[in-house]
Amino acid sequence: MIIGVLKEIKTEENRVSMTPSGAEVAAQHGHTVLVEKSAGVGSGFSDEEYQRMGAIVVDDAAEIYARADMVMHVKEPLAPEYDLIKENQIILTYLHLAADATLTRALVDRRSINIAYETIQKADGSLPLLTPMSEVAGRMAVQQAAKYLEMTYGGRGLLLSGVPGVEPATVVILGGGVVGTNAAKMACGLGAKVFVLDKNLERLRYLSDVMPSNCFLLASSPAAIRDLVKKADVVIGAVLVPGAKAPKLVTRDMLSTMKKGAVLVDVAIDQGGCFETSKPTTHKEPIYTVDGIVHYCVANMPGAVAKTSTLALTNATLPYALEIANKGWRRAMKENPEIARGANVIAGRVTHAGVAEAHGLEHVPLESLL
Repeated sequence: MIIGVLKEIKTEENRVSMTPSGAEVAAQHGHTVLVEKSAGVGSGFSDEEYQRMGAIVVDDAAEIYARADMVMHVKEPLAPEYDLIKENQIILTYLHLAADATLTRALVDRRSINIAYETIQKADGSLPLLTPMSEVAGRMAVQQAAKYLEMTYGGRGLLLSGVPGVEPATVVILGGGVVGTNAAKMACGLGAKVFVLDKNLERLRYLSDVMPSNCFLLASSPAAIRDLVKKADVVIGAVLVPGAKAPKLVTRDMLSTMKKGAVLVDVAIDQGGCFETSKPTTHKEPIYTVDGIVHYCVANMPGAVAKTSTLALTNATLPYALEIANKGWRRAMKENPEIARGANVIAGRVTHAGVAEAHGLEHVPLESLL
């Protein structure tokens, strides 16, 4: 199979979907790897490194789309790419289609084979290709919150950790999954007073065994959220419904009850955001203020630490990409239910229920297309 590795064009996105060592492994499996010129530069990988590992460097995205059987991205295709996508071409990337009706309809029209990293799912419910970026984003969320608490940015002027004689900031984390757990580790390590809310009592029991004493675990409910946001200096939105839109847990009305200069970090923004007042921002313009509350809603947070993120991403994605390339998408989906769960739009049909529901489209079970 010919595998194409594209240069990312989303604003301030420096990751790349495959490292040179990943290209070497793919070549060893008998596949041809095309890499768009300068695709790896933002992550510290030169074109020459890819060439030494057996990849072929090509000039532009149009050539990748024209020649490749499977195209790999980190972020979703953007409008300039829609017309380049071929019928039956495999698109393997983070898609987040439930939050993007325009892209969903474009992929339906192109009749391509669209497999989303974020919905490839193991039998235990874990999301192996989302996990590494969730780990990065959870840890970054606390770094960013600490920065934007500074008065320079409109924050409350608090040091997250406090100092001897001065109490630390209060951090409220909505969701105890991978993002929330990593955010809690960072915030607790800095000495903040941390509350983690989750609806899953088993998850809360697990976290009670592994988190330090400055982490307080609560069953999530609308009443609990309303109460805690009043006390919070930082609220981190870390909820996820795989493949579907994130629920709106903090409403516009709640902002008026919060401390002025508090910071909201919406890690769920790729799935539409879990704060009613969230809208996607970029690394160049990461924040805005609503009713005196600072909002950080960057939709590709891990792109700011591209070297770490690219290495972690390739570690996770390469085995799945190779299985699809080795077997073809149909056989791979028939033999591996994890890959089958990654199917979002297949040959013009929406095969993921959450995506279909989000946009009022017909849901076609994947089995009928295999």
